[in-house]
Amino acid sequence: MRQAIIAIAQFHPRLGELQSNLDRMGDIIDHIGNTQKVDLIIFPELATTGYECGVKFTELAEQVPGYTIETLGARVARHETHLAFGMVVKHKVESVVYDAAILLGPDGALMGQYHKIHLKPEERPIFRGGFRLPIFPTTFGTIGLLLGWDLAFPEAARSLAIDGAELLVVPANWETQSIEEWKTYLRARAFENSIFVAGVNRLGDEYTYSFGGESAVIGPRGEAHAHVGRDENDRPKEAYTLAKIDLDAVKKFREELQTMQSRQPAVYRAVVRNY
Repeated sequence: MRQAIIAIAQFHPRLGELQSNLDRMGDIIDHIGNTQKVDLIIFPELATTGYECGVKFTELAEQVPGYTIETLGARVARHETHLAFGMVVKHKVESVVYDAAILLGPDGALMGQYHKIHLKPEERPIFRGGFRLPIFPTTFGTIGLLLGWDLAFPEAARSLAIDGAELLVVPANWETQSIEEWKTYLRARAFENSIFVAGVNRLGDEYTYSFGGESAVIGPRGEAHAHVGRDENDRPKEAYTLAKIDLDAVKKFREELQTMQSRQPAVYRAVVRNY
């Protein structure tokens, strides 16, 4: 068995408050690490800034590695775990920014980053779209990263699965009004690819958006290994939970069900044709 313990940390990023969010994330990392040895901790999309920053994203964006990586990396190294989270990054051109997912290794160093490919219409004036779907071998298994609305596109998850991903990590900012869609996509992507999916969605309200939580770890047969529930008033809550998963189950179910092996790529030409 190739067991891994994953922590999904659902919280409310404070809009535009980088240091406050880093402090909160650091405290959560320490709390998890001091309580339980884990292989991976996951936070939501744009966890360090919040979502509705508009043009201020160009001020908040960082080159990586940089301050955020150094700050969170020090906490990660303390507990020798992996960390995945969302932030806004930039390259040398100041005005070009990306909605990015970051993966840090147990030594706190940057393992890699993914730039969100499927941008919603309201995100396109702000962020540059990505164009690569990298996978990341780790000490416990192979990770594929997606962000938020990427989950609505089965081609992205399937591409990562074909390239060897055993666990899809999906930090997200998914709205309350569409939360059933989020939950359905988590299970669908897991079922379709016989893969583990860890989706971590934020909560809280901003100017025009409300975010619905419902973070979960779903197994290759759609089973829930972990779920962050709701408070006594039936509202999303700030909390983390742990999932113990066996990554050998990915190979087991793919061999048993033959879904991946039964694909017929030659007849799927329309999939790569623009609408």
